Amino acid sequence: MRLGLISDIHANLEALNAVLEDMKKQKVDKVHCLGDVIGYGCDPIECLRLVNENCEVKLMGNHEYAALGLMPSDRLNDIARESLEWTRQNIGDREIAIISDFELEATYENMLFVHASPYEPENWHYVISMREALASFENFSEKICFLGHTHIPVIFSLSPEGRLRQTAGHDFLPNGENRYLINIGSVGQPRDNDPRACYVVFDSEEWSVSFNRVGYDIGKTQEKMSRAEIPSMLIDRLSTGR
Repeated sequence: MRLGLISDIHANLEALNAVLEDMKKQKVDKVHCLGDVIGYGCDPIECLRLVNENCEVKLMGNHEYAALGLMPSDRLNDIARESLEWTRQNIGDREIAIISDFELEATYENMLFVHASPYEPENWHYVISMREALASFENFSEKICFLGHTHIPVIFSLSPEGRLRQTAGHDFLPNGENRYLINIGSVGQPRDNDPRACYVVFDSEEWSVSFNRVGYDIGKTQEKMSRAEIPSMLIDRLSTGR
């Protein structure tokens, strides 16, 4: 089974289409989405439709959670709050119904899928430091936990002796003895200085993890965002992947 894993699309239709097309070349059997389909970008309706049609697992991200009114908007920064209001004004009951069916977490075989962290998933903790990674490992028992939220592809591994290691996202064969916390990066708003869309393929037969980068028409996305009067910071950062 080859699983395609995507997260943090952020209403970037061009990036999502490029990734879905690339997955066909990768002969992916199933696609799982780990949340934040909406927010920041200007194509929330079409991105939600594509995720709903193409993904088996569909997780709630903090932007979906906020759009449903399940999180106070004052927990968001000013740009995210402005984006949330734009998104709410531009989606309808059909999109709210789709989002309402998203889950907070899901399991498959010996893997856990969450958006932010297995530690208090509804509180959207960022897993950036070794301390945050260790707290995450203490809150799941599966061999591998895949997540998103930070927009930065990274791998944390924990040995049976308790040695914790952090590396940048890269293709690898997980060690059978270790446990892993794998951030799959962002489709629509990468922040690792690489503007290309990022996603992961996990092969359950080969027991392999591969990070894939896909170029897309960033200029077209930026033009659409500009016409929609999306904040300029969200437009400009797409070119640099920051």
